[in-house]
Amino acid sequence: MAILALRADASHIDIIAPLFDAYRGFYGQPSNLAQSRAFIAERIARDESVIFHAVDEGGEALGFVQMFPTFSSIDAHRTWLLGDLFTTPAARGKGVGTLLMNTARDFARLMGAKGMTLETATDNHSAQRLYESLGYVRDTGYYTYCLDLRQTPFL
Repeated sequence: MAILALRADASHIDIIAPLFDAYRGFYGQPSNLAQSRAFIAERIARDESVIFHAVDEGGEALGFVQMFPTFSSIDAHRTWLLGDLFTTPAARGKGVGTLLMNTARDFARLMGAKGMTLETATDNHSAQRLYESLGYVRDTGYYTYCLDLRQTPFL
């Protein structure tokens, strides 16, 4: 089975939106296809992220990866945050995740980036195995802190 990784543009929104909705569901969010579609459409329209999606030879969507540009002040270089990776249950174990990750890596290199970062749930062991098999190293030097602005009062 031939699998292609394609960079998404506005013509691919309806292909990616159900994948993005399923991805959000994987992380416990209720399904909301309209919200998922609007989010993806806005990222593409504003050129705020780069999305690659994988399809088989019949055009069936198998997964996607979404990257956000960022910068490292310490290194004074561009980096990419790999924000989202999702493959359909039927596509898992068939190299789709590896294809998408390698496509994202190659794109970041082409753009002159110093590196890529990502986060995953502590219990997402299959994703951790994939990342580590591709050379990603778990950061032991920094903690990640989050501030929920919807829950924090103004001071």
